[in-house]
Amino acid sequence: MADRARLERDGDLGVLVLDDPPLNLFGRELTQAVVACLEQAEREPIRALLVRAEGRVFTGGADVNVFHGLTPDEAEGFIASLLEITHRLEDLPMPTLACVHGLCLTAGFELSLGCDMIWAAESAQFGLVEIVVGLTPLMGGTQRVAERAGPARARELVMSGGLYSAEVLERWNVVNRVLPDDQLQEKALRFAHRLAKGPTQANAATKRVVRAVLDDGVRGADARMAEIGAPLFGTEDLQRAVESFLENGPGKATFEGR
Repeated sequence: MADRARLERDGDLGVLVLDDPPLNLFGRELTQAVVACLEQAEREPIRALLVRAEGRVFTGGADVNVFHGLTPDEAEGFIASLLEITHRLEDLPMPTLACVHGLCLTAGFELSLGCDMIWAAESAQFGLVEIVVGLTPLMGGTQRVAERAGPARARELVMSGGLYSAEVLERWNVVNRVLPDDQLQEKALRFAHRLAKGPTQANAATKRVVRAVLDDGVRGADARMAEIGAPLFGTEDLQRAVESFLENGPGKATFEGR
C-alpha cells in the first residue's frame, strides 16, 4: 500500500507522488496511501507541497469496485473519509500545487482541487464523470469548481460528464497555468521550490485570508485581518526581512519558515 503513493523530500519541498499503475485509480489502497502521505506532510518540516503522478495519466479516477454493494449507511462514512482527504490537504499550513498531466478524473481531479493552485500540461483533460455510475462527486469537487468558476460552470462540468481541456479550465479559473507537456514537470518543480523558499507563515496567513473571504465575504475577512496578520510581526522571517530591506533594498532577504 505504501508504494501506491509516497511523500518524497526535496529540501524544504515535499512531493506527494501517485504511483499505482497503470491508471492511478483511487481504490481503498491508494486512498489510504494518500491519507498516510498527508499525515506525514503534517508531521515533517516541509514548507510547500507538490502533488504529481507517475505514469501516462495523473489518474483515471475512482476504482468503481469501491462503490459496488455499498449501502446508504455505509456510504455516509465513506463520503466523510473522502472529504477528510480534501480538508486535510486544504488545511496544510503551506502552499500546495498540483502538477497534472494526461487524464485527471473524479477523485484525482478533486484531489487537485484541494490544492491552492493547479498547473496542467497542454494535453491534460479533466472530468468529474461520476454520472456514468449514477453518482455526483463525493470528495468536494462540485463545490470547489463552483468556488473557482461559478455555479453555472460547476453544473455544466458535472452534469455533462464531459472531458474538459486544460485550456478551457484555465479560462474558467479552475486551472492556474497551462504549460507545454515537455515543460510542465520542470517548471512546476521550480515554482514549488520557490514557494518552499518563501515566508511559510506569511503564506499560511494568506491561505487563511482567502478562506475567510470565501466563507464570510470581504468584510468578514477584514474583521479577521488583525487576528491573522498581527502574529507575523513576531516571526523571525519578518523581522530579518525588514532589516534586510532597510539595509540592502528589496528582494535580498531569505526565509527560514520561522
